[in-house]
Amino acid sequence: MRSLLGLICLALMVASGPAHAAESINVVASFSILADMVRNVGGDRVDVTALVGPDGDAHVYAPTPSDAKTVASARLLVVNGFGFEGWMPRLLQASGSKAPIVVATTGITPRQRGGHEDPHAWQSVVNAKIYVGNIREALVAASPSDAATFKANAEAYLAKLDALDREVREAVAKIPQGRRKVISTHGAFGYFADTYGVAFIAPLGVSTDSEPSARDIAAIISQIRAEKIPAVFLENISDPRLIERIAAETGTRVGGTLYSDSLTGEKGQVPTYIDMVRHNIKALTSALAD
Repeated sequence: MRSLLGLICLALMVASGPAHAAESINVVASFSILADMVRNVGGDRVDVTALVGPDGDAHVYAPTPSDAKTVASARLLVVNGFGFEGWMPRLLQASGSKAPIVVATTGITPRQRGGHEDPHAWQSVVNAKIYVGNIREALVAASPSDAATFKANAEAYLAKLDALDREVREAVAKIPQGRRKVISTHGAFGYFADTYGVAFIAPLGVSTDSEPSARDIAAIISQIRAEKIPAVFLENISDPRLIERIAAETGTRVGGTLYSDSLTGEKGQVPTYIDMVRHNIKALTSALAD
């Protein structure tokens, strides 16, 4: 009987050891797109929280006391950089966090717009692959014992992003050259434009916390008429009234909604980064390929 009890105790000890060792890594990402990338690389070895959740606007986000607690408990913090999270230094100070910080845009040369760095580098799938590499290295450093898992997950995800990049290029190639220009709410698609050759004109700058002047709006309306720009687009994080006004005054088609700075919830149209890019390119080609 004693030997049987001993074997049972030993079995329980063996079972409890790996369970404790397999505790997931608590990662905090600044916004939903980064959180999705972390989940793809980390898999079931990470527990990810996005400070700015689905359909949230990181440009104007105001951290809460609970955010400070979330950051304080993080083992790793993932941010975009390029000034995207202007509220992050205050939040870090309030949290007292000592967690390593990975800047996902490390290695990317920022675009300049209006004297500011354009933070929306993820809109180019080529850049998204650099994000993934930075996230992979940070996770490996945080948990070296899981390095093989993180590297394998990253390799599989990068293969999907390679296919996505080809998909976008093939779709844009079907749009007549003279129709590859649109109006969007704010300047979130500059990296997409640079990589794939679709021109975006925006009444707002690189941040949604700015307001266009009457002169800015008049200039865009004149440009739409002069260049016969085929479509204007709403954005999921922006007030639609500005674009709707421009469309009404010019008779230009509203091509639908583009997703720029945020994903949706799981039941929404774009719960993942790949879904977001596919949705946007489908909306663009539908409006411009006519």
